[in-house]
Amino acid sequence: MRRETAYKLAGRHHDRPLPGADIHKHREIRFKPLPPGQVERAWKSLQLLKGLQLERTDDPLGIVVRYSVLDYSLESLEDALREAGFALENSLYIKLVRALVYFSEETQRHNLLSPERLIKQSNEVYIQAWDHHVHGDHDDTPLELREYK
Repeated sequence: MRRETAYKLAGRHHDRPLPGADIHKHREIRFKPLPPGQVERAWKSLQLLKGLQLERTDDPLGIVVRYSVLDYSLESLEDALREAGFALENSLYIKLVRALVYFSEETQRHNLLSPERLIKQSNEVYIQAWDHHVHGDHDDTPLELREYK
């Protein structure tokens, strides 16, 4: 039985994220002090992306970005900035935070885009499939020969 058929028989719907999924992210991108003026150039570049909101921070070397994890990820935004020649802060603390955020966003995105697994009603799927499937569960032996005397 195909996975999609099993999900349909169990009555599962996978077309929208769960109500408490918190898919809107609020992250800070920090830049190195050199070369000067790169924060303003990055601001102008990031403003061109639809669905991405920008905010200034108290720190002149940071930009706060707000986005949906279904549209963007911090990893994709920072990779695009690096490829454009921007120098991002690379301290040990930032590397650890970055790795954790990359992993959590990738996992959340994967879980949101993959279909819900059958956990509680898996037996119902097989019962319904068995009822609808032509199968040979009958015995051709006459009734009098089936009974033990």
